[in-house]
Amino acid sequence: MRDGLRIVHAHGDRVTVTEPTSGVELFSYVYGPEAPWEAPKPYLHPLRTLAGNVVTDYRPNDHRWHKGLQMTASHLSGANLWGGNTYVHGEGYLELPERVGSMRHVAFDQVEADGTGSGGAVIAERLTWHPYDGSLWAEEERRVEVRDVDPASGSWALTWTTSVTNRRDEPLRFGSPTTAGREMAGYTGLFWRGPRGFRDGRIIGPDAEGPGLMGRQAPWLAYSAEHDVADGHATLVFAHAPENDHTGEGGAHPAHWFVRNEPFAAVAPSFAFFDELELAPGDTLTRRYRVVVADGVWEREEIAKYLAEHPW
Repeated sequence: MRDGLRIVHAHGDRVTVTEPTSGVELFSYVYGPEAPWEAPKPYLHPLRTLAGNVVTDYRPNDHRWHKGLQMTASHLSGANLWGGNTYVHGEGYLELPERVGSMRHVAFDQVEADGTGSGGAVIAERLTWHPYDGSLWAEEERRVEVRDVDPASGSWALTWTTSVTNRRDEPLRFGSPTTAGREMAGYTGLFWRGPRGFRDGRIIGPDAEGPGLMGRQAPWLAYSAEHDVADGHATLVFAHAPENDHTGEGGAHPAHWFVRNEPFAAVAPSFAFFDELELAPGDTLTRRYRVVVADGVWEREEIAKYLAEHPW
């Protein structure tokens, strides 16, 4: 029986998950506070394949606030929990530090690996969301799980579940640069920034491929690219759970993909690409995602087969 994953918790800084057979650190979940201008929030970096190759970027020179894989909110009731400059329609991106907020770690409810050999690990965390003045706008319960570690196929999977409860006395409005007036820039929510070498990678969907998938709807989207500092390729498959395409009191808010391979690699299953999502006081917004990290190039048929064999 294969040994279970190993977890090392450097308190106040990060949690690192390691695959014991190879000794590869699959990722570090970093929750220690960082630069205020970058809208400090927890993130996963470096994220690695089972072969040990890194598939995320950290503080690239074009967007210092892009950090691996992270939950973000680019436009939230006038606040910027994304980082950097804020998009203002008709004026472009402006330096408005008074709009930059944060997502703060409160406590972990669970940080443990499954020692039975099934290859699982769980990080369950509580966070709070704040605008620039530090007032409480939301409380979040987050659960990051590692599952389906499979050396034979060179893949492993991560699930990210987030439940955000509005603690204001008025609605929280989730938006994006597109809801603010910039065409086809609907980034918000869970966001992945690929390494520099992944530029011009291959974007694959269930029935189409290429950067034209920007703003489209699909249950999954994959990104394949060649490593810049190592031999071989990697494929990341991003999927959102069926219940994410819900219809609530605020209307339907299905996921639309934000994706690009130029001038950098990025993927986000945006929950407010074209339309704002309004969360009433006391209500909770829940979203669940999966990211499959695989060595090699996976074709559409292989991706569909994997997802069918690993149901939600």
